[in-house]
Amino acid sequence: MVPPRLLPCMKEYKMRRGEHLEDRVPDLKGKVEEYFGDVSATEEYKGSDLYVVEDPDNPVFERVVAGAVEYSGKKDKLGVDFVERDAADVIAEGNADAAQDAVSAKNDFLKEVTGRDAKSRRDSMKRAVEDDADKPDGVS
Repeated sequence: MVPPRLLPCMKEYKMRRGEHLEDRVPDLKGKVEEYFGDVSATEEYKGSDLYVVEDPDNPVFERVVAGAVEYSGKKDKLGVDFVERDAADVIAEGNADAAQDAVSAKNDFLKEVTGRDAKSRRDSMKRAVEDDADKPDGVS
């Protein structure tokens, strides 16, 4: 059995209106490596291969998965799963200062790739949850 903190918690992010992921970041693998470390594998998610960083540069991250989630007839979205180590372990190792760097890396990466700041991403996620709640049961 996979420990609970290693279960995938993939989030998908939209691009700004009128923009496409492949136009914003033609080399997504390079961008992932720039922010998080060497890509060591790929992992399938909803039919798309995402990049996996098994040994991220920042000690706060245990694992990072990121890449383009492709949808037929719709714009691609950025899929990410940041698996973070237990805060007590990070602090015990003397890496407490790495936490702020990890938050910055996540936010900077998401802003650069999607073109949307943290507030815009939160608002979009809220709207998506509200839209899902308004749908009748059994309707996708």
